[in-house]
Amino acid sequence: MNRKLKSIKSLGNTKTDYPTDYNPSVLECFENVHPDNDYVVTLYAYEFSSLCPKTGQPDFAKLYIKYIPNIQMVESKSLKLYLFSFRNHGDFHEDCINMIMKDLVKLMEPKYFEITGIFTPRGGIAITPFANYSNGEEKYNRLRNSRLLEALKEKIPPSID
Repeated sequence: MNRKLKSIKSLGNTKTDYPTDYNPSVLECFENVHPDNDYVVTLYAYEFSSLCPKTGQPDFAKLYIKYIPNIQMVESKSLKLYLFSFRNHGDFHEDCINMIMKDLVKLMEPKYFEITGIFTPRGGIAITPFANYSNGEEKYNRLRNSRLLEALKEKIPPSID
């Protein structure tokens, strides 16, 4: 086994316990072997669900997570389990997106991070929250600001198909 992966518990585990409540402790990371390179990792989670905190009705979304790793990277099975933990969690769309961003930033301390949630319309309204983060370095601050401006300028929400 690769010594860098010894701390990862969920990957390769034949008995997976799916959390039923919001649980950031299931998130795991591994060492980025190319921290000197700036590159983008894109994760697409197309089966995200949470609950409306007022009605208890399910909300469904596609999540686009993009980041420029620094020293640590998120392990994808642990991310799946973490996102699954929102299934019975009641929070508004915007809250879920910001919680996910903050939890992943805390875990990985990336150079740059962004997340977009494309929620299935309910009541004739589609909600598409976007949140992003920079580690404070000037070039990533510029990226954060330009991506936020792009999100504000976007006139037509992304397709939910």
